[in-house]
Amino acid sequence: MPFRAHLKTVNTHRRWVRRYCFKLGLYRQGLLHDLSKYSPTEFLRGIKFYQGYRSPNDAERIQNGVSLSWLHHKGRNRHHFEYWIDYCLREDGSVYIGGCKMPKKYVAEMFCDRIAACRVYQKEQYTDASPWNYYQRAKDLKHTDASRFMHEDTAALLERWLELLKDKGEEEAFALIRRELQDDTY
Repeated sequence: MPFRAHLKTVNTHRRWVRRYCFKLGLYRQGLLHDLSKYSPTEFLRGIKFYQGYRSPNDAERIQNGVSLSWLHHKGRNRHHFEYWIDYCLREDGSVYIGGCKMPKKYVAEMFCDRIAACRVYQKEQYTDASPWNYYQRAKDLKHTDASRFMHEDTAALLERWLELLKDKGEEEAFALIRRELQDDTY
């Protein structure tokens, strides 16, 4: 049972991301999105910790204190802001661990990924506000505060796009973001 259910979840998630990436003109990213989820490191743990209503990584974290699947995944997929965490230099030469500014095309894939994850796990309760609400809940939790590690420009762009989706709806948001992707600066 968990094998088929987890495979269906991964395939459904990838299908949604592919659809959204294609709407933004990100064809290569749509086709290659999350292929590491089929690797033994990620897939076998996904089966073992499958729950159906949230990521298996959460259950693995609870049981083991760490998700080896997540550590593998974030290190291979550039659409996760955690991929971009590194040692950074301040102007005075001191070092801190922080987020590097993500290329806009990976922020766009992260945007698509968050929508797809909400659709997969929330099913018929999903609304265009779901990704924004999920992001805000995570941001409000001190131990998962993405804004502490995500580059401020990256966070601002993602938040603006999630708010655009919430306020304008999917069709208008994707049309505006696709045009915005033409300009590679932010």
